[in-house]
Amino acid sequence: MNPYLSFVNKIKQDQEAARTIAPDARVRNAADSGDVVLLFSPHPDDECITGLLPFRLMTQLGCRVVNVPVTFGSETDRRAGRMNELKNACDYLGWSIHRVRPDFQPLEVSDVVRVLDQVQPEILFMPHSGDWNTRHVEVHFLVLEALKCMGDSFSCTVVETEFWGAMDDPNLMVEGRPEMVAELVAATALHEGEVARNPYHLMLPAWMQDNVRRGSELVGGQGTGAPAFTFATLYRVRKWNHGKFFQTLENIQVPAADRPELEQWKWKLL
Repeated sequence: MNPYLSFVNKIKQDQEAARTIAPDARVRNAADSGDVVLLFSPHPDDECITGLLPFRLMTQLGCRVVNVPVTFGSETDRRAGRMNELKNACDYLGWSIHRVRPDFQPLEVSDVVRVLDQVQPEILFMPHSGDWNTRHVEVHFLVLEALKCMGDSFSCTVVETEFWGAMDDPNLMVEGRPEMVAELVAATALHEGEVARNPYHLMLPAWMQDNVRRGSELVGGQGTGAPAFTFATLYRVRKWNHGKFFQTLENIQVPAADRPELEQWKWKLL
């Protein structure tokens, strides 16, 4: 018998069993001070999927995470429900929501400029330009255009995320401990209407495992050995200053338990 059959079967059985888990809403106290981490999320749920680094910045370094939903999806009859699901997910993670428009229309450049001016983030997250999904790509260029409107006095660290389309050149691999990943899975599950049609929250650990495979060489260097990570998320980090991007970070892999290295990375960029 193939010695790996039980290993593969266990994955299948655990995933099937996880389908029966009921989402567990709760409210985590959000930080009301500290450096501001601003997420521009194309849809409700993207904040959870790519949120490992923001979650670590909050729980390990005390940053305040603010999520900006750029759209609420194309189905108009789902938008109010998606807003409620987003509130539940952000409450679970301890993140606040910056609601820009009272209606559910997608944000425009002027809206994003207003958010940047009001919030003044130290770190900003947005999708990378090749993230395949039309809305994700639009959000990248929307935020980029807003950054160009901010003038030379505005600066922040920009972290690009991936989900639908993988980056060719990430420069940061962030490990997640199982309990961190479980929190993101649980928060994603609170987007109940979305995971009912596609239980992608159950695929999140496997996606993070594949990120270790990719990041070992994309970030660590071609032909190098893999770090002893099980789960990770990949990002590309640059500094926005004087109206353009600057490369300020050499490729690094941040272990889950390494607070000093995470802190060193953060302060290096601010």
